[in-house]
Amino acid sequence: MRILALETTGNTASVAIVERNNIIAEFSMSCIKNHSLTLMPLISHVLELSKLKLSDMSHIALSNGPGSFTGLRLAASTAKALAHGANLKIVPVPTLEALAYNAFMENRIVAAIMDARRGEVYASIYLCENSGLKELTPNLNEGFSVFLGRVCTLDAPVTFLGDGCLIHGEAIKNSGFGIAPFNSLLQRASSVGILAIERAEKEMCIGYNDLELIYLRKPQAEREYEERQ
Repeated sequence: MRILALETTGNTASVAIVERNNIIAEFSMSCIKNHSLTLMPLISHVLELSKLKLSDMSHIALSNGPGSFTGLRLAASTAKALAHGANLKIVPVPTLEALAYNAFMENRIVAAIMDARRGEVYASIYLCENSGLKELTPNLNEGFSVFLGRVCTLDAPVTFLGDGCLIHGEAIKNSGFGIAPFNSLLQRASSVGILAIERAEKEMCIGYNDLELIYLRKPQAEREYEERQ
């Protein structure tokens, strides 16, 4: 099984080719914020330098949210087009779960937080077990202070990661929690790919027409319109 994985839900565009127990290649870029300029070149480069073709893949995986609405839709449209052209199944992986996997260590509790602006975060808490990540909360969209209070009730060591740490890092540390090192802090396509392999082996894959994205809230323009009413 060999999977092409895409991740564009945050400021980093990342593409990886993953097999079980092997990350063949991974390219990530955060210096160009417009993922529409980087995603296809990254896909082309990772395939070319790996001396592989799209037809050598068994599946295409993507981080399917929550996250940037624009980034989610870009990855979705790209994955659908590639899957349709190569007759491949798609494996969707929740963004926060893939993010939490960056800091996977058995018996560790991990809090994945993504900046959702206006003092809010997309967030979830996971327990790392031998069998994988156990979800302790569903995917949430709430104020950071509310989420931090939720974590404090666990009365246990917790490691935070995600771009929300870049904004709320001081409050996290003042509450006595740790933050993952920077090389593990942000989204990575390899984590999406590794979790996608587990899902694909359980036949948790879909046709390109069945792909659904996890938004958690309405687009900003729609929310602003409703606030004016």
